[in-house]
Amino acid sequence: MLKLRPNCECCDKDLPPDSIEARICSFECTFCSSCADEKLHGRCPNCGGELVARPRRPAGKLEKYPASTERVLKPAGCGQPG
Repeated sequence: MLKLRPNCECCDKDLPPDSIEARICSFECTFCSSCADEKLHGRCPNCGGELVARPRRPAGKLEKYPASTERVLKPAGCGQPG
């Protein structure tokens, strides 16, 4: 099950579970659409994988299967994918 991390790893923008701006790679590294498109050009800086739109969990399922509250942030921001 996806963790649905609450923020962008680059800029720390809040990304609630219903956000249409969240992008993830296959390892669930999470970025906002602006950072994913403009800074990272659609590639994860951690693994080099493709960043795609994160699926949204139906609101009725969030109570039983809540989103993660653990924030992940790269102190130096995001560089180019490696």
